[in-house]
Amino acid sequence: MNEKCVNKFRKKPVVIEAMQWFDDVDSTSALFEFCNAIKSTETGIKIKTPEGELNISKGDFVIKGTKGEFYPCKPNVFEEVYEKV
Repeated sequence: MNEKCVNKFRKKPVVIEAMQWFDDVDSTSALFEFCNAIKSTETGIKIKTPEGELNISKGDFVIKGTKGEFYPCKPNVFEEVYEKV
């Protein structure tokens, strides 16, 4: 491999807003206010994302992206990628 072609890059730090859903009245109310969640289902809550409607489960995080879009994120992935500021 040509070493001159290979470079190392670091991801730019981006501050995001996120909240974790715990399936209680206060958490559910806050989630609906935060991301305009669509509806409760038997298995969780549906949210609108750029990929369409996605279901989140108890303990999942909902991330607000830099352009105002929302994404679900499993707790283990969230904790690997993000730290509280």
